[in-house]
Amino acid sequence: MIDPIATLNNNSLDDFLLLGFSEGQIILSFLIGMTYTITIIGNFVVFSIIQVDSHLKMPMYFFLSGLSLLDIGYSTVTLPAMLVHAITGNSRISFYKCFAQLYFFVCFGGSECLLLAAMAYDRYVAICNPLRYNVVMNRKFCSGFVAGCCICGLLNAVFHTFMTSKLTFCGNRHINHFFCDVLPMLEAACSDIQGSQLLLHLVTVFLGLSPFLLVINSYVHIISTIIKISSSEGRQKVFSTCSSHLIVVTVFYSTSMLNYNGPISGDSFIVVRMSSLLYSIVPPLLNPLIYSLRNKDVKRALKKVLQMPIDMSVQMNN
Repeated sequence: MIDPIATLNNNSLDDFLLLGFSEGQIILSFLIGMTYTITIIGNFVVFSIIQVDSHLKMPMYFFLSGLSLLDIGYSTVTLPAMLVHAITGNSRISFYKCFAQLYFFVCFGGSECLLLAAMAYDRYVAICNPLRYNVVMNRKFCSGFVAGCCICGLLNAVFHTFMTSKLTFCGNRHINHFFCDVLPMLEAACSDIQGSQLLLHLVTVFLGLSPFLLVINSYVHIISTIIKISSSEGRQKVFSTCSSHLIVVTVFYSTSMLNYNGPISGDSFIVVRMSSLLYSIVPPLLNPLIYSLRNKDVKRALKKVLQMPIDMSVQMNN
């Protein structure tokens, strides 16, 4: 039976205590700072180049710009706060900040799950049905696809945040994680969590497993098509690109599904904590390189942008 004296009710605004940090984590602070800096710069550069270069107006780049924005938001929700906690050793987070972090983290993560599937479908149409590409992937369809991804992400975040806010938390509100996420908060709850667990399972199927199967299906058709390419150099180039995409996407989906369907407590919960770090840090860090900066059109646009100050300097000197 739950001791009502040791239990904090839903309306209490007491702080949560994150157990993922300890004092004096200099190396961790450095890694978090470097990761966040590289992630923000990489994604901001990709987004900016796509916006300013008139040649990058294909649906693929429209999706890439959306992915860059999501990755910037996704990283900003967790990494700066993690950096502060790691530097100061103060692992307390206020009630409002915890639930705000939970909401935006789930929102950006759910939206990205669907957007990655949309990007895989875009590549499928471009490679397997090139003659219908401009008809199928028209501006209205792409805009609607992205809007749908964002709406689903928002609804997902609303449901999770609402369900979690209805829980009762015990004792000192210890959260066994580096930031406020759904599963660690369920672990800290004293009340019945069956409704929240059911929601997690449903969301995992809708936002995790289904998009992942769509991605795999798209790449199976893409690979079967590029096998028919007569040029061995062309096959190798496309295989290299597809394998890079698949590795990052597989890491993202597999770790996110584990994160939301892992054990609620016990030693194995450490695996869940590490998996959430993988899918929330690694993909935003690598996406600019995997999807964009290896692309010849993006590299050409980047070179053009970098050359502009030099050209302007030469003109002024003349």
